[in-house]
Amino acid sequence: MENDKNYLSFDNMDKKRIIAAGGLVFNEQNELLMIFRRGFWDLPKGKLDSGETIEACAIREVQEETGLTKIELGKFIKITLHEYFDPYLKEDVIKESHWYHMKVKGNPPLTPQTEEDISLIEWVGADALPNYLKNTYATIIDVIEFFSSSQQL
Repeated sequence: MENDKNYLSFDNMDKKRIIAAGGLVFNEQNELLMIFRRGFWDLPKGKLDSGETIEACAIREVQEETGLTKIELGKFIKITLHEYFDPYLKEDVIKESHWYHMKVKGNPPLTPQTEEDISLIEWVGADALPNYLKNTYATIIDVIEFFSSSQQL
């Protein structure tokens, strides 16, 4: 994806860094929660608030973007980096996203955060996942592949 530059180079080391966190959220059927935002499948994540821990940010963002309330925070997975143009700051920035494994019990209702342009939320099984990954960002593929190489999706 053109707007998903997944790298760090000397050219972008001086760019403002935005810290964010999110999760790979699984239900009891081992399906992965994916959100559809601005034409692409994505994972829930968002920016760190002042005074907030990165773990609290990850849980809060998943709650806000999906409507889930009882989320079990698991282990840290990895950090991804990507560059994009921030329309509010009016400059290119580097987003540093911290990813966590998360679980939910039962079949809780899902509510897309439409004010963040999330139009759809789906639980995706391992068999269907490759189709979703055809329409996502390189960093999302990276974190899912990294996780699945160390876990059973």
